[in-house]
Amino acid sequence: MRHIIYSALLCSLFLMAGCAGFNRYPTGGSLVLENLAATVKVIRDEKGMAYIYADSLDDAMHALGYVAAQDRLFQMTLTRLFAQGRISELAGEIARGLDIRHRTLGFYRQAAVLAENLAPEDQRLLENYIAGINAYIQTGADSYPIEFKLAGIAPEPWTVADSLSILYYMSWDSSANLKSEIIAQMLIERLGATRAGEIFPLNINPDDKEHPAEADPPASAAALSVSADAMLMGFLHNGAKEIGSNNWVTGPAQSDGGKPIVSNDPHLETGILPGIWYPAGIITPDLRIVGVHIAGLPVMPIFRNEHVAVGITNAYGDVQDLYIETVDPANPDQYLEGGNSIAFTIIDETLKIRDKNEKSGFREETVEIRYTRRGPVVSDVLKGLDTDKVMSLRWAPYEPMKSRLGVAAFMRAKSVDEIRRCLTGFDVIMLNFIFGDTAGNIGWHVSGRLPVRSNGDGSIPTAVTNGADNWIGFVPFDEMPHAYNPDKGWLGTCNHNTVTQDFPYYYSTFLSPSYRYRRLKQLMEEPGVKTAKDHWAFQRDTVNLMAERLVPFMMDTLADTDETIDLAEILRQWDRRDDIDAAGATIFHAVYERFAWHTFVDELGEDLAKTMLGTWYFWQERFEQLILTDRLDHWFDDITTTDKRETKQDILILAAMEARADLSASLGNNPAKWQWGKIHRHIFVSPIRREGFGKGLLGGGDWPAPGSVEVLYRGIYDYNVPYDVKISASLRMVADLADAEKVLAVMPGGIAGRIFHPHAKDQIPSFMEGEKVYWWFSDREVENNAQSVLMLTP
Repeated sequence: MRHIIYSALLCSLFLMAGCAGFNRYPTGGSLVLENLAATVKVIRDEKGMAYIYADSLDDAMHALGYVAAQDRLFQMTLTRLFAQGRISELAGEIARGLDIRHRTLGFYRQAAVLAENLAPEDQRLLENYIAGINAYIQTGADSYPIEFKLAGIAPEPWTVADSLSILYYMSWDSSANLKSEIIAQMLIERLGATRAGEIFPLNINPDDKEHPAEADPPASAAALSVSADAMLMGFLHNGAKEIGSNNWVTGPAQSDGGKPIVSNDPHLETGILPGIWYPAGIITPDLRIVGVHIAGLPVMPIFRNEHVAVGITNAYGDVQDLYIETVDPANPDQYLEGGNSIAFTIIDETLKIRDKNEKSGFREETVEIRYTRRGPVVSDVLKGLDTDKVMSLRWAPYEPMKSRLGVAAFMRAKSVDEIRRCLTGFDVIMLNFIFGDTAGNIGWHVSGRLPVRSNGDGSIPTAVTNGADNWIGFVPFDEMPHAYNPDKGWLGTCNHNTVTQDFPYYYSTFLSPSYRYRRLKQLMEEPGVKTAKDHWAFQRDTVNLMAERLVPFMMDTLADTDETIDLAEILRQWDRRDDIDAAGATIFHAVYERFAWHTFVDELGEDLAKTMLGTWYFWQERFEQLILTDRLDHWFDDITTTDKRETKQDILILAAMEARADLSASLGNNPAKWQWGKIHRHIFVSPIRREGFGKGLLGGGDWPAPGSVEVLYRGIYDYNVPYDVKISASLRMVADLADAEKVLAVMPGGIAGRIFHPHAKDQIPSFMEGEKVYWWFSDREVENNAQSVLMLTP
């Protein structure tokens, strides 16, 4: 849903011919930038990346806002409109539901409150950054991206609240437990609590001495008919994504230069050019840093400076709870907490929806948003009960707010200890921060605020029966998952379950299967020191450990049937790497996914099966357990057949026969030629032309893609619409603190968010083919690779 706007913006040939002129913004020479304290020098390298030399961080942030707007103003505008629930101003009625959800969640309302209470240093730095954005908006009209004309909108001035709304929006997009709770509730309603519990998520921490015992069945829940609720289903199907990431750090003993090496590849939606991250360098008398931020939000979560390097992954702590609220039958404007009737808090939001039938080109619609003491009502009224119910949502980043983001302190950190202190106040998002310093220390700490619950664990919706608060506090920062300087000499996270069985608090039920982290452990435990080049290769590793576990069973079963014996032989010869030329990878994934479908569809029905299987993290590790043990074999029996009890072998053969028919239709009848890269594709498109005529001209190509859902080289696709890549590495960075000259880093796109710009998609070939690209760190390398110099004067 977030990309509906892109399909609505059409590009005409006569406009394409003139687009190049709109990319002529100043990157050399000099110009006046008001409110600077001193002259700032901006050097652009061969990638178009800006290195900002300033006498102060305030001036550097001012210049950073200016150059980011030069390169990414249209992208920044779209991100802001998404965050603020205004995308129907561009896309019309089709975006109305998305806007209502984002207005209901209230990213901008919350951001406005935080902006009024922000710590002075954070306030000053954000204001300087925004002053730079607004300076370009005020003076750069002759070089605005052509995308604004094509979209029929104009740039608007920015505020601190605009930037902070993006922070909340990105935090929401990394919070996915709401999806898990909705699916769990749907399963309970369909199957009953005990049967549903058999296929609830299984989250294994490979570092734990004990693996999870079988969970108790979930508490019985009310039959809420959530699948019939359009608003709630909108949060499920168009809500937070299963974004992920890999990050790790090796200590001095495992690094060839004797200092830590930090590696990070955050996994986000990567098909839309130029990519989410905006890289830049800042050099002041007391700071030298290269890293990335989201254009419009000047917080650098991934960077290296002269002393430390930092990378992030999604930590997936459960910071969202759904509550079942009872509307007072005597007064629908109120809800019940036990015997107390309390008035809903009402907020009216006005949507401006593009409508060609209106004289002004827009129509307005007022939306009423209801709040309980826990948060906004995120469902329509849930029918089917004696008393109408609604669901409210509680989200930890909204309570209680702290005023300090610590942007400057984070960028200036000189040690692992200073990074740790900075994270104590960074509670708006739950991330795994991995870091190392030049003294040889390494660390990992989870940021954010994890609720401590007195009633239930948040894995299914909680019924409100009285006025008691079931969030009785938050896990203290020092007790959040963390590790420092471990004996093994390295640390890493892959969105997996990082807490052990003795962790005293409920953490989450929605986490990545452990396959990527298990593979990372194998690589890290190989003897010998590792170089930056080794880590660069590890990020592109395609070994599929899930396949290693399941292929023996698949081979044995398929070899017993004449119709599938050739598929078994290809699987036997396959090296378990999801490489583009591997027929075994194609067969494995196609059979595996149909195997899951036929296992669950008879019990769940098609709609619920699509919903659950479309949420990879919910079921994969549990499904492996079903396959490799015999305890729950009843799941493989097709309950629609009354004259036979099917086995898992029967269902696997059925899946293989179906896969053969489908793949033969698209790839031909010879399974040995079913190469993975023929169907697993990474397609890069312009935000203004995702489909149809002009897509190829404006886009970045259609590439055979290695990797899959389960491997370090991430290539996630939609289970229900395979196999085009939806989520992959949005950046690959390897920062060797022993290398004072450069940082390995590449993006699936480029620096500039402008069609026909030479740096809009120039990094794609290097990204896809594994070629080395660098951020320059030393003055010497910046100067050696300089392509232009722009002087910004007060």
